[in-house]
Amino acid sequence: MNNAHKLTQGALCLAVFAVLILLTLYIPVLGLVTNLFLAIPFILFAAKNTRMDSFVFFVAAIILSIIVGAILAIPLTLIYGIAGLVIGHFIQEKKSRAFSFIAATLVCLITSIVLYAVFVVIFNMNIIEELIRTMRDSLDQSVAIFEMLSRNNDGAAMEQFEAMIKMVESLTPSLFVLTAVTTVLLIELVSFPIVKRFGVIPQQRRPFKEITLPKSILWYYLVIIIASFILKPEEGDYWYLALVNLSFILQLCMVVQGLAFIFYICHKKGIPKAVPIIATVFTIFPPILLPIVRILGIIDLGFELRKRLENKNG
Repeated sequence: MNNAHKLTQGALCLAVFAVLILLTLYIPVLGLVTNLFLAIPFILFAAKNTRMDSFVFFVAAIILSIIVGAILAIPLTLIYGIAGLVIGHFIQEKKSRAFSFIAATLVCLITSIVLYAVFVVIFNMNIIEELIRTMRDSLDQSVAIFEMLSRNNDGAAMEQFEAMIKMVESLTPSLFVLTAVTTVLLIELVSFPIVKRFGVIPQQRRPFKEITLPKSILWYYLVIIIASFILKPEEGDYWYLALVNLSFILQLCMVVQGLAFIFYICHKKGIPKAVPIIATVFTIFPPILLPIVRILGIIDLGFELRKRLENKNG
């Protein structure tokens, strides 16, 4: 690719990025949608250029974001820009979708943690504490309204809300991981159909029904459960936070395994696709099926149900 063509491509991608960042920052409702497209210019440029060229493009994007969006645009540029560059280069190198997803999730997670630390140390702004403070204020207002209306209140709902607030505090590390995973999933979901139209073709992803997590995850989960019973850590100390977060992440893995098994069974039995999709919805919100799906995941992973069914049918 000659320099003139490279400069033209870079300028076009930067122009698209500038429009997207402006829409994201200054049009609140529309911005919730357009922010998901911010990674596209980075994916397109990185997939067709060298790493050095991509680095120069990234620096130019940061400068442009400061000009058009001030300091507020930098976090968005860093998170979506770095993730987009990683995805784009792995597409160029024809790496697997799983490898690309893991790498993009890791850089997204690291970037988010660094930004969080910067905001706390330099700007004295703790987003997590602000969220928890807002939740507590909401709880206090609810209590005041109940008292003002003189309604009988056994306090059960308030206790549950307070427990939820404490759980959010404890699960902060896991929430960072979950946010990074969700962000990369949304980036791929939104970006890949668009970049394909420009000749950037990602590797094919394995169907969700074929996803099987490493069996060792089940042993890790068992170890965490046993450790929780043996250590019985007090709420708030190091071991409590470590065990709670590890348990949360591993339980999510079991849920993913369980959902994959449901998709597999529905595919094998010719059940309409709407059924596993509805099951997924009721596993996430409201989490009516969550315990059942988690148990299914444990059984499938522990007893290799899909492999047994394949051998039986074979």
